[in-house]
Order: sequence, then structure tokens, then C-alpha cells
Amino acid sequence: MMVNNRIWLFGACVIGFLWSCASTKHAYGPVKVNASEAISVAQLVDYMNRSTAAQAFTIKAPLTAVCQNAGCWVQVAKPDGKPLMVRFKDHFTIPPTTPIGTEVYIHGIATWDTVSVKALRHFAEDAGKSMDEINHITQPEFKLNFQGDGIKWDPSKSK
Repeated sequence: MMVNNRIWLFGACVIGFLWSCASTKHAYGPVKVNASEAISVAQLVDYMNRSTAAQAFTIKAPLTAVCQNAGCWVQVAKPDGKPLMVRFKDHFTIPPTTPIGTEVYIHGIATWDTVSVKALRHFAEDAGKSMDEINHITQPEFKLNFQGDGIKWDPSKSK
């Protein structure tokens, strides 16, 4: 009888642990994101177009791309339709299977910076671009960057 109780208790603990991991992990990174502080990507771009200083923001936007190798970066659309790359600080990751269109809240630092050809090619490879597309990347790009240190979303609002 005592063995059966231990087996039952162990099984219940394992099932509870697995269920909690599968159903509650929708926040990642060292910073807890406060959704009430979020601004749109348009507001971020407007502010950064008037400033060269690095600044902390929380943005709200739907995902347009997720690194398929490890979930180490995401992209959201800027008002001009071009992507804003969000790289995660200290290389924390989100599930690569996170659906495109998922509305997320991301806290991090926005900066203007030059992205090297090597980095641009690496991101293109992670995004599943063809070798032809990757080889056409020959110049670094000076652009708005965002280094995320926290991301969260509501799974019930995922597409």
C-alpha cells in the first residue's frame, strides 16, 4: 500500500510539473516586462528618429519573424514595413515555434548601430534565406536596433 501511494504521488508530481511548464511559460529574459508601459513601434521609431541616445523602452507589436534555429531573435514591423530586429540580451531564447502574428511585449534598449555583413548573413541564415540571398549581403547596415532583455505574451491572443 505504501509503495502504491509513493508511485501515485510521484506520478502526480511529474504530471503537474509537465503541465505547469507547458502552460505557463510565456515570459522570457532577465527583466520582467510591464505591459502597461508599452508603446507602439511607430512611437519608438518616431522617438529614435529625433534622438541618437540609447533609450530603454517597452514595445508592443505582433511578431513578423522568429529565429528558427534557436529563438534567439525576433522581428517586428516598423511603420515603413521594414523589419526591426530584436536580439535578446545574453542570448536568452524563446521557443522557435512561437507563431508569427503573436502580439508580444518586449522590454529593451533601442540604439542606432552598424550591423556587420557577418551578422546580417547570420540572421539571414537563421531566417531560412537561400544561399543566393545570403551571398547578396555585401554591405554593413546602419540602422535602428533593439536589444531585448524581456519578452512576454498572452498565449490566448496568439494567432
